[in-house]
Amino acid sequence: MIHELDRILEEVRKDKDLDKQILIETLEAALLKAAKNRYGHNADIEAHFNPDIGEVELFQFRNVVTEVKNPRSEISLEESKNLDPEAQVGDSLGVKLNTADFGRIAAQTAKQVIIQNIREAERENTYQNYKDRKGELVNGIVQRFDRGDIIVNMGKTEAILPAKEQVPKEHYRQRDRVKAYILDIKKTTKDPQIVLSRTHSAFIAELFKTEVPEISEGIVTIKNISREPGIRTKIAVESSNPDVDPVGACVGSKGSRVQNIIQELRGEKIDIIPWSEDPAKFVCSALAPAEIVEVILYNELRSMEIIVPDNQTSLAIGKKGQNVRLAVKLTGWKIDIKSKSESEGESKDALEELTQIPGIGETSAQVLLNEGYASPSDIIKASAEDLLKLPGFGAKKIETIKQAALDFVQQQTDAAEKATDPPPQEE
Repeated sequence: MIHELDRILEEVRKDKDLDKQILIETLEAALLKAAKNRYGHNADIEAHFNPDIGEVELFQFRNVVTEVKNPRSEISLEESKNLDPEAQVGDSLGVKLNTADFGRIAAQTAKQVIIQNIREAERENTYQNYKDRKGELVNGIVQRFDRGDIIVNMGKTEAILPAKEQVPKEHYRQRDRVKAYILDIKKTTKDPQIVLSRTHSAFIAELFKTEVPEISEGIVTIKNISREPGIRTKIAVESSNPDVDPVGACVGSKGSRVQNIIQELRGEKIDIIPWSEDPAKFVCSALAPAEIVEVILYNELRSMEIIVPDNQTSLAIGKKGQNVRLAVKLTGWKIDIKSKSESEGESKDALEELTQIPGIGETSAQVLLNEGYASPSDIIKASAEDLLKLPGFGAKKIETIKQAALDFVQQQTDAAEKATDPPPQEE
């Protein structure tokens, strides 16, 4: 037969998901505190759970003496013989206390300690259960709202979805289901705080791991993600198996996989891009669906000039610059979008300026321009070693044109200063 206390402990254990031993220790500590409040804090009292009778027993230990001077800590030899016939002077004799004698105040104290200790045990239990789950996806139900934050019921505990981790266009009502990413687990003086996010880029990565077996199996790797939550995401993927198309694996049959993710994100657009070690190829893919006419790389500056047809400039840049902004975040390259006519106009102007420098003809100017040296200042800043790599440029020619470029810039500066000087005052 299960004893009453055993039954209660088992019910609390299941309800609170706590270890039964923790509950027993909590109960022992509570009754011990109540007993000491009644019999004195210096009293030698011990509490032990007796599973045979299903209750916590309290024993007060007193030293056996011939003459009692302190009844709280001592017991006479004669009285001790009534409890234990073999008792001797100097022994420590434990006397079972009647817990029913504690009274209302003692019982209330015990109750408060039990509640407090169970709450502490719950907090520790919650922290231990979630401390290693950072980075996981979890499901919950919207419980309530707190100054813009959403409190999410996770079953046996609560989590918080802060306002800054919510997608601006998403709105929730009580009892709505919500899926989110565990951003952090904070151990606070109150309950452990489980912080959720739906805006973090890793939320996207976890959704793809759930939907795409090739990602969870390690065949397809997510190389990078750039995101503007609620609007658009670009995700770069690579396959370790040449027979597996990383983009196709993520899209799924008839777009089923990516559509499930878009549905979870409530319509957020997703561009899946094949990752490439070739920066120009990678950037061109990142700017899709815009057509790219020409790419000019400036490796040292880690920047690119992207030339597109005149009618596709807006498409490449995107609404409010979104497409190019996400491409920059995804690739790590600075990107300057120019229309073909704009680029041709700038090239023509640059060629004219370069040919004004003594020693630079049209052919040399075109070579310089093709390598990204579009102005006299670019030539001045360039190292002789870099210029020597250009076809038709020897050491003597480089020395001459660098000095000529310096003189040209100085002349332009002097002319500009002269033009801004105030006219002389008439006497």
